[in-house]
Amino acid sequence: MTKKTEVTVEEKLRALYDLQLIDSRIDEIRNVRGELPLEVEDLEDEVEGLKTRMVKLNNELETLNEQISNRKNLIEEAKTLIKKYNEQQKNVRNNREYNSISKEIEFQELEIQLAEKHIREFKAQVEQKKEVISTTKERLSERETHLQHKKDELDAILGETEKEEQALIEKSAEYENSIEPRLVSAYKRIRGSVKNGLAVVSIERGASGGSFFTIPPQIQMEISSRKKIITDEHSGRILVDPALADEEREKMNQLFSAL
Repeated sequence: MTKKTEVTVEEKLRALYDLQLIDSRIDEIRNVRGELPLEVEDLEDEVEGLKTRMVKLNNELETLNEQISNRKNLIEEAKTLIKKYNEQQKNVRNNREYNSISKEIEFQELEIQLAEKHIREFKAQVEQKKEVISTTKERLSERETHLQHKKDELDAILGETEKEEQALIEKSAEYENSIEPRLVSAYKRIRGSVKNGLAVVSIERGASGGSFFTIPPQIQMEISSRKKIITDEHSGRILVDPALADEEREKMNQLFSAL
């Protein structure tokens, strides 16, 4: 029976650093997209809101025009009644009938005045509504143009990076599965708590990558020996020596180029 080969600390460090390089490349791709997906989503919501507003405004305008039409019909009906009452007055038999018809005529004349007043008010509202519709229409057109521009921009970026990102996500999962769960859990915890998502960094000019705190020579020697996993006491990041980092970067750059 073949004895299972135990994974060395160096192999674990290489695998962790490779995973970091893959995840950092995914981060870079997503940073290129930046806020574009959210911008597109916000613009889509705004355009939808403006379209809904346009429908509401046009419905309100239609209602106002109907009100004007109704008042005009009322005026015509009142004029017809006045004409009829005027004819009836010519054939009245007494003052009581005459006065009764006069009141009807007076009432219809008041109805006409009230209807004309309402028409003026409705027409003023129509003009105001048309201005709002015009402004909203211009805003909608401008936002739709801007939305299309942002969608084209996002589609172009997605077209360039989507395939690579998906391949990298699969590689990241593949590398995770090759590392013991305890280390993956620690890696993810550190990655989620530090700037730029860098959980594994190499020593640069005597300090951990992205840090100004110098690492004592003795600790640097231990890191270079690759005998145990050492973390930076200030940031908590896992540390690797520069030589290992260079080797893995070269290897992963070849992998990235092939995607």
